[in-house]
Amino acid sequence: MRHVAVIDYGMGNLRSVSKALEAIAGGITVKVTADPKLIQSASHIVLPGVGAIRDCVNELARLDLDMVIQEAAETKPLLGICLGMQALLSHSEENNGTNALNIIPGRVRQFDTTLPRTKKDFKVPHMGWNNVHQLFSHPLWKDIEQNSRFYFVHSYFADPKNKAVRAAMTNYQCDFTAALCKDNIFATQFHPEKSQQDGLQLLQNFLNWDGQS
Repeated sequence: MRHVAVIDYGMGNLRSVSKALEAIAGGITVKVTADPKLIQSASHIVLPGVGAIRDCVNELARLDLDMVIQEAAETKPLLGICLGMQALLSHSEENNGTNALNIIPGRVRQFDTTLPRTKKDFKVPHMGWNNVHQLFSHPLWKDIEQNSRFYFVHSYFADPKNKAVRAAMTNYQCDFTAALCKDNIFATQFHPEKSQQDGLQLLQNFLNWDGQS
């Protein structure tokens, strides 16, 4: 039986992600796991994450999951969510600078934390609902209207070296990358599992995606 693996490295809202996937998975089993064999045998892989990038990268390495993710990124549909998206890049400004998985070349930058706190709209972290502007057609945008609103919680944002991999943008202080795609990889800064119907639609589209079309 097909299964989707939600990578468990001790960080992230695993229950929310797994429950959202179970709600739309149909005949696909959802397995929250740190077992490399279960991850390697999955048809689809989800890399979630909430917290600090250094802890994320260290735990992935400690559990020998960094190489498993590298392999998955070349062979099957992979969805990164929030910190899981940032971990796919090369380097983050967080924790005084942290090297990440370097699957998608680029850097993770911090929002400007020096803005006056009286500027209510620009508090850091960026938290809440915001519009996501799709830059081009992609299978994961199927049945999701342009500029739909998704839920964000983050203080850092992805800045890929190749701007062509940006699948969507959002504005908060500046225009920043809301979603990335490269070959069989799709990643979102927002949380689809917390984004109601459009978020569930994106997860459904991911499970229906072959990683190629």
